[in-house]
Amino acid sequence: MSKKDNGAATILAYLNEKNRPYSAQDVFSNLQKQHGLGKTAVVKAMELLALEGKIKEKIYGKQKIYFADQGQFRDVKDADLKEMDCQISELSAEVQSLNQGCKQLDSELKELTSSLTTEELVSEIRELKAECAGYRARLETIKSATNHVTPEEREKVYKEREVYVKEWRKRKRLASDMMNAILEGYPKSKKEFLDEVGVETDEECKVVVPSS
Repeated sequence: MSKKDNGAATILAYLNEKNRPYSAQDVFSNLQKQHGLGKTAVVKAMELLALEGKIKEKIYGKQKIYFADQGQFRDVKDADLKEMDCQISELSAEVQSLNQGCKQLDSELKELTSSLTTEELVSEIRELKAECAGYRARLETIKSATNHVTPEEREKVYKEREVYVKEWRKRKRLASDMMNAILEGYPKSKKEFLDEVGVETDEECKVVVPSS
């Protein structure tokens, strides 16, 4: 693009190539990045091209639309248009098929890139085998131990635990009832009473009565 034409030649070639209507803002947005055209320069160039009859201008309300002079293009027969429509349909179907293929290949690529390499798989298998060997050794040690707890001994422990828990709850309830009875005529707070008699509650010791 030369400074002399101020982008007019570039804009004219663009409109002739695309052969569709554009506003000055559309042309500016489409060409600014590649050709460095300014908004004011684009507007002036398009108005000049329309004034010279090189492009056509249509006004819709407050907006101006520009498009290529159709007189420069050869007439197209209905049969040619139908043929082009068929080509467009075929190409559209081909594009859709290619897009589907690309999506499938992208999915396969992501799966492959996220998979472990052969070296990584060999290393992981080696680590898992070592881990399994350790578990087997531990299992053999447990099986060979002679101090297993028999079902009878375990049942005895559970029953003793149940007895102790019941007794704990019983004594806790009795102690609570006695303290409540004393506190009815005690002039100070419960905390002061507990401090005075030297009683520590389960809560202070951070213990909880186990569930049955």
